[in-house]
Amino acid sequence: MTDEELLRYSRQIMLPEVDIEGQEKICAGRVGIIGLGGLGAPAAIYLASSGVGSLVLVDDDEVEISNLQRQIIHTEDSLNTSKVASGKATIKKLNSLTHIDIVDRRLKEEEMVDLASRVDVILDATDNFETRYALNRACLRAKTPLVSGAAIRMEGQISVFDSRRSDSPCYQCLYRDGLDEALNCAENGVLAPMVGIIGTMQAMEVLKLLGEFGDPLIGKVIYFDAKSMQIRSFKLNKDENCLACGSIST
Repeated sequence: MTDEELLRYSRQIMLPEVDIEGQEKICAGRVGIIGLGGLGAPAAIYLASSGVGSLVLVDDDEVEISNLQRQIIHTEDSLNTSKVASGKATIKKLNSLTHIDIVDRRLKEEEMVDLASRVDVILDATDNFETRYALNRACLRAKTPLVSGAAIRMEGQISVFDSRRSDSPCYQCLYRDGLDEALNCAENGVLAPMVGIIGTMQAMEVLKLLGEFGDPLIGKVIYFDAKSMQIRSFKLNKDENCLACGSIST
């Protein structure tokens, strides 16, 4: 590591769980972020500031004024520009050491598999079940860890699925059939800090996977209720009859 990197990341390096070895792994890490909205925005900012070496930002949308309430990577100057271009510009001002690739279109499933095979972790910050299921299948095929998060109204959840481990469940073990597609921010609303909380938790899980420290949320689901400020953790077992990971296993 350079003297600049040692100084920049000194507060993390002094943590015994991270140390120089862990920080070097983070700096060498490659992460794909699918969705640069409420969840992807804070996740991308904290991953870049923490020293992740390479980020691939994927989103096919443009910045609208309603996004600015919660998607903190964008500003008023970003209106009507692509979210990935806006995100790249913000990150480069924060940490020029992080390499950024952008994809300003919706990926097909085979393209998701290709991306998953070229990164160390995929962070799912999307808002629909069709894309989440496709990302789950892609990560299963590429054997790439998937950090999944969701937030709506004043509630959120997060989990980690790691197909490198034979005992790890997958996203479809948690949601077998998909829920009401109307459950999104546009239809139901969301309090601004809610996506920030879940997005930064996703960033934390990515760093744990890259740096190989701590206990990632594999086989666990955390639900967060902001109204009561309660956090509940549930064990999630692998579904041997899962249509996604069950078929991969056999």
